[in-house]
Amino acid sequence: MKDLVLKYFRGVDDEDLDIIFETLTEDCIFSVETHSVRLQGHNAIKGMFDRLWANHAWVKHDQFHFVEDLSGGDIAVRFQVTNQLHDGSLVYKSNCNFFTVKDGQFSEVRVYMTGENTLDKAT
Repeated sequence: MKDLVLKYFRGVDDEDLDIIFETLTEDCIFSVETHSVRLQGHNAIKGMFDRLWANHAWVKHDQFHFVEDLSGGDIAVRFQVTNQLHDGSLVYKSNCNFFTVKDGQFSEVRVYMTGENTLDKAT
């Protein structure tokens, strides 16, 4: 499961939706629990990532610390996020994601993020 998480974040950092969608079920539920965002399915999730990438010069996730469910269905990860804004300034965050695995893909992603919501839904 750790490899699947790292693949997901590689897709996010490389702005590669194909990689991201290889890790998510078609009907994946993606929520940002700290900001009352709930999205379902690839189309809604695509819009969220399109906005994230449009609003930042780049994003980077690293310093991963994993906690795996012994039953093999869930994994949690704490990590650092660095976002570069278009003016060149950097924003640092400490986040946690909780992933539920179904048939080798994530059926649910729950995000807990510090600071401003960078994974918003369309307004």
